[in-house]
Amino acid sequence: MLRQISLAAALWPLVTAFTSAAEPPAAVALWPTGAPGSEGLRDIPEKIEGKTNVYHVHQPSITPYLPEPRQATGTAVIVAPGGGHRVLCLGHEGYALGQWLADHGIAAFVLKYRLSREEGSTYTIEDHAMADTRRALRLIRSRAAEWGIRPDRVGVLGFSAGGELAAYAAMKSDPGQADATDPIERESSRPDFQGLIYPGKSGTFTVEAGMPPAFIVFGQQDRPDISRGMAEVYLKYHAAGVPAEMHVYANAGHGFGYRPDSTGGAGDWPLRFREWLVDSKLLVEVKTAL
Repeated sequence: MLRQISLAAALWPLVTAFTSAAEPPAAVALWPTGAPGSEGLRDIPEKIEGKTNVYHVHQPSITPYLPEPRQATGTAVIVAPGGGHRVLCLGHEGYALGQWLADHGIAAFVLKYRLSREEGSTYTIEDHAMADTRRALRLIRSRAAEWGIRPDRVGVLGFSAGGELAAYAAMKSDPGQADATDPIERESSRPDFQGLIYPGKSGTFTVEAGMPPAFIVFGQQDRPDISRGMAEVYLKYHAAGVPAEMHVYANAGHGFGYRPDSTGGAGDWPLRFREWLVDSKLLVEVKTAL
């Protein structure tokens, strides 16, 4: 038995590395018949640069990374990649983290949202990117039983521009429309927690009591509006009594994201995030039999 357990432990990193390099799972459209404001554009294909940088998002979606049932904790996270609202950096700020979260018992949903600053775009952050983020929260809750998720443990985490969306989702939400003909719209758009990973526009973030708890990560070498700005936002959370945890990495700048081969320092921030979820009673460890 001990030999079998040791062999499994030795092989697990290889299994994780293989699944991390695999093609992402199939995406789920947020609005199968077309997103509001994009109905006439839904058949225009996305443009992919390299393997994971995506442009021309007219059919917003989530890509589910679901943990094995024996590992599932019931906690779920929307992952919103960055890219300055001009592109979606779905590699180190999307799919890689989605796989890591699933491997650690957390259901992850990588969000493709519409881009307001892409050349020629008619989209806006509030009317389109934020509509996509809130719709994703509702959609996940509407399928919580199917995906093995607790509807009161659905959060949103974003990098850079995606971090803006995560913060705005926590700042403004609604309980859903009880009489909506679309059952997804009956669900709440309030995230149960927020992860802000070097988000931009921190000067526009407002804080008030009762907001979802926050997990904040950035590098000291980042732009002052982020490195100093997010420190100021943390103090606002503290003053308002909103639970918040902040990690500052002295030797990191902007865009470090998550890469499976990065360890130590800023490379280990997902471990700190999971620990925070446990400490905050937002994730309950699953005990599995050997």
